[in-house]
This record gives sequence, C-alpha cells and structure tokens, in this order.
Amino acid sequence: MSDHDRAVYVISVAADLAGMHPQTLRIYERRGLLQPARTRGGDRRYSDADIARLRRIAELTAEGMNVEGIRRVMALEAEVRRLRDEVDRLRLLAAQAISAAEPRNTSGGLVPLRQSVTVFGQVPPVLKRRGDS
Repeated sequence: MSDHDRAVYVISVAADLAGMHPQTLRIYERRGLLQPARTRGGDRRYSDADIARLRRIAELTAEGMNVEGIRRVMALEAEVRRLRDEVDRLRLLAAQAISAAEPRNTSGGLVPLRQSVTVFGQVPPVLKRRGDS
C-alpha cells in the first residue's frame, strides 16, 4: 500500500483538507461517491487519495453536476487511467518484443538488406541512374 492510499485522517481533518463540512463527507459516502476505510471500532479514516477524490467531487459539483453525473464522470476517468496504464504496458511489451526479434550482427560486418536476381548483361534497377533505360 502506498502512502497515498494509507488511510490516516479522521473525518474532521479530512473535511478541513478537502474544504468541506464533515457532514458532506458522510453524505457522499451514503451516496456511494466515497468509501473511506474503517477502524475496528467503525471510525472513518481517509487517505490522501480520498482527499483528492473529495476535491474532484467539489470541482464537479461547482460545475453544476449532480451526484449521478459525478459518479459517471469519475467512473470514466478511472477507466481512462486504467486504459492508459494498459497502453503503456503494451507499448513496453511491444518494444521488448521488437528488441528481442531484431537480428543480432555478432560478426561486425555488413548485413545484406535485400537480395535480388540479376540477369547477365542487364543492369539491376537499383544501380540505374535516372534517365537510363
């Protein structure tokens, strides 16, 4: 678990950090926008990630979005993050596969890139100058 996800703040501190009233945090939890960790005694504990989520909820609310709209936007943002992580992972795998598939030239000499058949008496097309027939 990263420090960002470690639930350490009590509700009053989390509310102060997010710029909200503690009751607002309880409302968001009841409406499913937030799920703080709980102690064995049942007290809520908030992480830095929860605080960031609360701030994002506040931004969307200020833009006039309702709870269902906020839920949908946040779900889509999470999906975008997941897909970006997957793209990054696949790019890395592709780069590794390309690197592994590249032929290794251990002799230090030239490697022919293309072979062609040349008919005796004819100049290969790659050797012809422009304008030559």
